[in-house]
Amino acid sequence: MKNQPVTDGESASKVISEKIAELGDWRGETLARMRALIKEAAPDVVEEVKWRGTPVWSQDGGICTGETYKTAVKLTFFKGASLEDPAGLFNSSLDGNVRRAIDIHQGEEVDAKAFKALIRAAVALNTAGGKKSTKRK
Repeated sequence: MKNQPVTDGESASKVISEKIAELGDWRGETLARMRALIKEAAPDVVEEVKWRGTPVWSQDGGICTGETYKTAVKLTFFKGASLEDPAGLFNSSLDGNVRRAIDIHQGEEVDAKAFKALIRAAVALNTAGGKKSTKRK
């Protein structure tokens, strides 16, 4: 089951919450904080779990993933190269033509206002692209 995508909103949210609890360290706290900011910025966001348990947030298309590594929590924006980033939050995957990422290391804080602006911009970009909504009814 771990390698199968979990796309049902309630089930995916439960799996993400369990993952955060299992981490039990700064990475779990960081992922939980960023998840809360995503939900604040995009209240209609859909949570999914794909690619070996990776949390994915979508609204009218993919917004970002939340991966955890030994030394970082990585939030990869699917269309990050197309987003304005005046606060300079993107600090990883800067050479790609499509994606951009934010690596957060232990003890680092992300500007919540700027991060929520990126989330809202990603949703707006998805909506403008006329993509089919991923929100289940």
